Amino acid sequence: MSMLLLHRLIPQDSPRHVCRLLARPLTQVPYRRGHGGSFAHRRELRQAKRIVVKLGSAVVTRGDECGLALGRLASIVEQVAMLQNQGREMMIVTSGAVAFGKQRLRHEILLSQSVRQALHSGQSQLKDMSLPVLEARACAAAGQSGLMALYEAMFTQYSTCTAQVLVTNLDFHDDQKRQNLNSTLQELLRMNIVPIINTNDAVVPPPEPNSDLQGVISIKDNDSLAARLAVEMRADLLIALSDVEGLYNSPPGTDDAKLIDIFYPGDQQSITYGTKSRVGLGGMEAKVKAALWALQGGTSVVIANGTHPKVTGHVITDIVEGKKVGTFFSEIKPAGPSVEEQTELARNCGRSLASLHPDQRSEIICRLADLLTERKEEILAANKMDMDLAVSAGHLPPAMLKRLSLSPSKLGSLAIGLRQIAVAAQDSVGRVLRRTRVAPSLELEQITVPIGILLVIFEARPDCLPQVSALAIASGNALLLKGGKEAANTNRVLHQLTQEALSTHGVREAVQLVSTREEVEDLCRLDKLIDLIIPRGSSQLVRDIQRAAKGIPVLGHSEGICHVYVDAEACVDKVIKIVRDSKCDYPAACNAMETLLIHRDVLRTPLFDQIIDMLRTERVKIHAGPRFVSYLTFSPSEAKSLRTEYGDLECCLEVVDSMQEAVDHIHKYGSSHTDVIVTENEDTAEQFLQQLDSACVFWNASSRFADGYRFGLGAEVGISTARIHARGPVGLEGLLTTKWVLRGDGHTAADFSENGTMKYLHENLPVSQSLPGQRDSN
Repeated sequence: MSMLLLHRLIPQDSPRHVCRLLARPLTQVPYRRGHGGSFAHRRELRQAKRIVVKLGSAVVTRGDECGLALGRLASIVEQVAMLQNQGREMMIVTSGAVAFGKQRLRHEILLSQSVRQALHSGQSQLKDMSLPVLEARACAAAGQSGLMALYEAMFTQYSTCTAQVLVTNLDFHDDQKRQNLNSTLQELLRMNIVPIINTNDAVVPPPEPNSDLQGVISIKDNDSLAARLAVEMRADLLIALSDVEGLYNSPPGTDDAKLIDIFYPGDQQSITYGTKSRVGLGGMEAKVKAALWALQGGTSVVIANGTHPKVTGHVITDIVEGKKVGTFFSEIKPAGPSVEEQTELARNCGRSLASLHPDQRSEIICRLADLLTERKEEILAANKMDMDLAVSAGHLPPAMLKRLSLSPSKLGSLAIGLRQIAVAAQDSVGRVLRRTRVAPSLELEQITVPIGILLVIFEARPDCLPQVSALAIASGNALLLKGGKEAANTNRVLHQLTQEALSTHGVREAVQLVSTREEVEDLCRLDKLIDLIIPRGSSQLVRDIQRAAKGIPVLGHSEGICHVYVDAEACVDKVIKIVRDSKCDYPAACNAMETLLIHRDVLRTPLFDQIIDMLRTERVKIHAGPRFVSYLTFSPSEAKSLRTEYGDLECCLEVVDSMQEAVDHIHKYGSSHTDVIVTENEDTAEQFLQQLDSACVFWNASSRFADGYRFGLGAEVGISTARIHARGPVGLEGLLTTKWVLRGDGHTAADFSENGTMKYLHENLPVSQSLPGQRDSN
């Protein structure tokens, strides 16, 4: 490339280091992969080195089709520049020249007409001020330079150089021209320049129908251009941005239209295409045809929406990161169902589960409990495989290895807990909570019903699977399980046993185990399929899920910053027992003590010395709070934060002047999980219990009691610190919601109007009272 060309490509006000970047070899990861075929899974898109981004007319054009959507373009340019600066090779196939030229020519025509109007102001009024129909080729000719100047100005903000390449169909059909084009683009990419490619609409003839050569796609629009270019340049990925979310099985907006997550070449017959977009030559059918041609040529393809950056976010970078955005084209179809298909199976079967008699749901749970003991050798063998893999990998801390491990005694305890849930299942779904006689022969009931589909995400804790499954079965909920890969073998066996138990009454598919490569963040986006997400794992996992969940409520807690307050009137023996158990019994648990609050009067007393000696004996590292530090000449390490969940043999120790100050401290720094007061003063204790708004508040009892099993719930799906729905340890009751059932006799709202003949009674009835014509709630 000549220096003249470089001078023209680089704006004069660009930083000097841009020129140095042009000549450097691209050595950053990801490395260029061998072009043996397309990627099989979304997560592999992170390896894409050479990427073509196709911008459809609807993406770059304003709604009035006259001018460019500058906000969308700015977002796209930012993403492309960021990927280019990561060491990837980016190419853009863009529309927009016609729209830009149309805007420019209209402006010129209106200006010209205004001038003519002024010149003829003394003569007769010009009659025709309407705009003529603008020919597309003329618009393209007028718009190309402006479009390129806009791209160049935008990319300059990111120290990225661009080059314009105009092509026609003949450039691909002529071998010499095709080789020249390939050579030019290769040289631009080598010099770290982003080629911006478009069809030369100023001279290109109209597309001829059915003009594809054998095995070669014709350049009829920018979809076919992008596909042809991607294959010619051996690109790893083609991202086609349009004004729809992706490929639907029927036209978007129709009642049964569903977005297709992954499209396989053999699925073409299942698609019904709608009309093409408001602008441009192509439609979805053209995009699919181009995508399949590129896929056959070894380039992966994603079709996604690029018109709503505030809604879709950074769509280009999200696609490259492997997130579930748009429709991904793959040649490899997995053997099992997709997660969407699994969810549909679970929902349909879950409705049958909810309609079973309570005795039948209890039988399923009891059968699962029996299978845990009958097939324990099979379970333990699978668990040993997971343990061996985890130990050899060496990346799991001891606490997680302990949770991953199963034993005969742990399976026995699980079976006992499941049988407790089976008993509770007798009085769960369909229980009448309230009855009201609204008027004569008009009676209202509020009854318990399942929530719907639960998504439970858990880390390396396989014992969670049968517990949560039993609770879902007892409450009549469909269940989607996503377990940690560390327990994959154990989870697979436990899920098989769960489905075997469900088969007892023909509802095998009500509990599904997600074994595909779906990322947790992708599952959290299924807001139209999932009704409640329950995370079971680290505080980081819970926070990530709460952040990723869009439109789906999350039941759980992100932190377990639990406090124990030692009052001035506390009993020595109780303090030592409670503090030791709260901190040392299981330091990694979410209900373990993280902050010990000491009344000022306890300092420099034998009780305080005993507390410190006990913590030292148990090898608990103490972090001093700011008040505690001020009392000491030589202090332990000062706490970096009073909101720390240590999850280990560490805790913060702080001093307060009163019970009220302890309550204020907990409200400010706590996580509303579990907090404890140790005192012999009943009035002080009652004030603490009433004023504190944590999910669990205890008096003279260890924080470790915040547990569903210890509460007699049989098992729990987690502990919630939310302000609505269930709080604290969540068992069977927390997986139920309610619905209202009204039984009348031809009543209408008009009957109770001013001119009506009826009056409201609103008489509360005992829930045990049978109503006329009442069906058995079971």
